[in-house]
Amino acid sequence: MNVVLVEPEIPPNTGNISRLCAGANAALHLVRPLGFDISDRAARRAGLDYWDKVKIIVWDSLADFLAKNKDKRLFFFSTKAKKLYTEIKYQPDDYLIFGKETKGLPEDLIRQNPDRAAVIPMNLNNVRSINLSNAAAIVLYEAIRQQNFPL
Repeated sequence: MNVVLVEPEIPPNTGNISRLCAGANAALHLVRPLGFDISDRAARRAGLDYWDKVKIIVWDSLADFLAKNKDKRLFFFSTKAKKLYTEIKYQPDDYLIFGKETKGLPEDLIRQNPDRAAVIPMNLNNVRSINLSNAAAIVLYEAIRQQNFPL
């Protein structure tokens, strides 16, 4: 599996997701610009000593990532999507793509990919969205659950 963070802004979220990826044997893709340096103490601390156990790939931009992965199974997660994340039948090499904490993914990307865009249900009257690292954990573990936890 592949977890993709597009322009992440908060170091502890990325650090937590790196630890999540280590535990789930998933690659972590970071799409620039990043709101921090991945050597930042906060990101490293949140990832504890797991950074060396995660395959990390850094991309220069979302356009670069999309162009070089256009033949892959890409899934976009957003509060603007209609399909539930549980409706997707995940496969081992899928890319689970999440937007930055303050804005999410570009809305035009979600509109252009309605069959590959999904939402985690939540009461949007009470919260704008759930935490990025929680969202990544929910979706990634649903994906590996569907594959009988091949860890």
